[in-house]
Parts: sequence; C-alpha cells; structure tokens
Amino acid sequence: MAPRANWKGFLRLSLVTCPVALYPATSESEKISFNQVNRQTGHRIKYLKVDADTGDEVPNEDIVKGYELEKGQFIEVTKEELEELALESTRTIEIDEFVDRTGIDPRYLIRPYYLRPDGKVGHDAFAVIRETIREMNKVAIGRVVLTNREHIIALEPMDKGLVGTLLRYPYEVRSEQEYFDEIQDVKVTKDMLDLAKHIVKQKAGNFDPEKFEDHYESALVELINQKRAGKVIRPKARPKGENVVDLMEALRRSVGREASTEAATAPRKLAKKPRKAMAGQKEMLMSIAGKKQAKETTAKRTSAKSQRRSA
Repeated sequence: MAPRANWKGFLRLSLVTCPVALYPATSESEKISFNQVNRQTGHRIKYLKVDADTGDEVPNEDIVKGYELEKGQFIEVTKEELEELALESTRTIEIDEFVDRTGIDPRYLIRPYYLRPDGKVGHDAFAVIRETIREMNKVAIGRVVLTNREHIIALEPMDKGLVGTLLRYPYEVRSEQEYFDEIQDVKVTKDMLDLAKHIVKQKAGNFDPEKFEDHYESALVELINQKRAGKVIRPKARPKGENVVDLMEALRRSVGREASTEAATAPRKLAKKPRKAMAGQKEMLMSIAGKKQAKETTAKRTSAKSQRRSA
C-alpha cells in the first residue's frame, strides 16, 4: 500500500496549474529500532509531559507553542495564529525560476520527495510542466510549506513523475572557512598523484546502490539472534588506525594490493558446485532477518497466494 501524501496542493508554472501530491521518497522504517525498557521489570518506558517547575503532568489541550524572549519569559503563539499566516506556498508550489543542476551546492540538499498528479484531473498540465523541465535540462525551483515551515524545493523529472528535493536556506549552512582554515598547504608531487590516480582507475565502477550492504544493520541482526539463542556475547577487537610514515611506500603497496584484489575477484571459467548444507546448518540460520528482509518475504508470500487464487 502506498504511503500517505505528506502534502497536497497545486503545482503552477505561470498560468498552467495542476493538483499534485507530495510523497516521501525515502524511509527509515525498515531499520532495526529499539525501545527503552525498565531493566528491573522489563516494561517499556513511557514519557510524560510535565511542567518544568511544578512537576505536574500537563494535558495536551493545555500545551501551546511559545517563543522564549528571555530566560523563562515566553510569547505564546497559537495554532490558529500560525495558520493565519496563510503563505501561498501552503497550498501551491509556484515555480519561480529554472537553474542548472550543477549550480546547486550539495550542502543545501535536505531530502527527496516524489511528486505526482493528485486525482484523475490535471495529468495533461502535469505532463507539460514535467516535459518542459526535461527538455530544457534544468531544475525548477519553487517553494512549499511542510510542517509549518516554508522550504525551497528543487523539481526534476523522473520517469513519469517529478522528484522534489527540499533545500536549506543560506543561514542554515555553515561556512567551510570555520573548519578548513587550519588545514596546512601541502605540495603533492606528480609521482604521488600518478600512483593515487592508478588506484582510482583500479577501483573505478558504476554507482549501483544494490551493491552496498548496511553492515551495522547486519551486525545488529546477528547480535539480537545470538542473544535470543542465549549465546555469550564477546566483544570483538576494534580496528586500529595506522599512522602513515612513508606516503610513497603506502601508495605503492596500495597499488599492489588493489591489483591482487582485482585478480582474486575476477570471474572464473569453471564455477564450483554448490556445497551441501551441513547437519544442523538450518538451525544456524538467522531467526530474525531484520525489517527489510521480513517485508520482502511477506510481499513474496502475498504475491504467491494471489497467483494461486487466480489459478
């Protein structure tokens, strides 16, 4: 089932307008999450909203937003007053300008959303706006209000829809000079650059997110399964960083190591026969697979049931 839209309104390019819906393009729900638990009872921890001075619990209807002018002095701002601000971007994404994708500093990128027509009307207008952005090879810049804040949003075509990326405002981005001023000016020799570039060529490839594994998530699954099975958890040795004494020697050794790795991982002509499972190996399989794997397994089972019913 598709997730609920985070925002619904209109997309407008000059006088061309269409109803649209905005959906989150990413999700953190598949990751393993923990609850805080009382070690003594095994019960979950419950948080209460209390008055900082009296310690009394405060009901939700008595909780309002307040801006702190001075220590302990607040100006109350109600939900109705916030809604009365009524920015146009609350209901409409107005395209203000078109820019080159390379001109957007990556520090300004926050998170991506999917944008699609909302309902059965407006598909023609949406297609016109989408294909105009595609043909011009530009990024459309507009504004949208999400969670009571106005954000800049950059729109780009993706397949039949649009991807909208929220952007930060300049005051939200720190200056790099605060961090880079103390970096020493070092002259890198041509020999060092040649060796480093050779390493880059050996590691060259195409970006494929399917190749990447969340090692921390896998380690969490393994830890939980071991504890569930009653096994003793022994700490693993942490990798130690090494100070590079001879940079040229380190680069030469890196080139040799990458060449060895490339030769070892090259596909062989004769594939080995699959090894038979050892006795008891089924019991060694993970008893939990993590939320992502469980989600995929459930989807496959549902699909199989649907196929059997249709047959």
